[in-house]
Amino acid sequence: MPGGRLTNEDRQHIAAALAEGLGYAEIGRRLGRPASTIMREVTRNGGPDDYGADRAHEATRHRARRRKQAQPPAPPIPETGHGRDPRAVRDFTESFTALLVEQGLPRMEARVLACLYITDSGALTAADLVARLRVSPASISHAIAFLEQQGMLSRERAPGARRERYVIDDQIWLGTLRAALQMNDTLALASQRGAEILGVATPAGARFESSADLLLLLSGAFRQVMEQWLQTHPARSAPYPDTLTTRDERAYLDREDKRA
Repeated sequence: MPGGRLTNEDRQHIAAALAEGLGYAEIGRRLGRPASTIMREVTRNGGPDDYGADRAHEATRHRARRRKQAQPPAPPIPETGHGRDPRAVRDFTESFTALLVEQGLPRMEARVLACLYITDSGALTAADLVARLRVSPASISHAIAFLEQQGMLSRERAPGARRERYVIDDQIWLGTLRAALQMNDTLALASQRGAEILGVATPAGARFESSADLLLLLSGAFRQVMEQWLQTHPARSAPYPDTLTTRDERAYLDREDKRA
């Protein structure tokens, strides 16, 4: 079938055409195949002078069997307990990983984050992650370093334990909001400065002033949401002291008070 895999009959035609002295392009036209397909087939099976249809067909079948045997087994469906459907958990993990990637997270980092997120303990060792994701320790190490830098997980060592565990909890998005708040505050300050320098009576200065007003409203909304969340989750706020007023944020608020 044109476009599909070469059959034994196709290879018989190729062998006969080579014996006639035809080129790859002509053979391809006769079989409805690209010349590059014919060239690869002949090259990997002895070349134009030593091509044999039966031998080429058997060699191709052997390579296919070897590739199939070399493929790693499919990742096991996680043992979730709690009456959950393991396949549903696996499907959700894959879709959640894809969502994180769409949000801008690198794929390996997204896989690690999702793997931690679906565990009830929220904690796994590097060896656990390697076994579950079937990737190299180096891949896990790089992903962990990135996620830790972003404040999306932390390390801990249980008493008497030899290995570190990587931990995630439900405050992960609070950390993300905090980072967004800090960036928003920085942009607001820069916009205000731009308005002052350019002059609010000019089109460019007015544009910066309008941007600053919007960014300040967003910062206020961020703080309100974070305060509300912490009030409804008081037991979990202890590990994150001073969440709403970091050093940079306090400096920003002081400047706003002076402006007022």
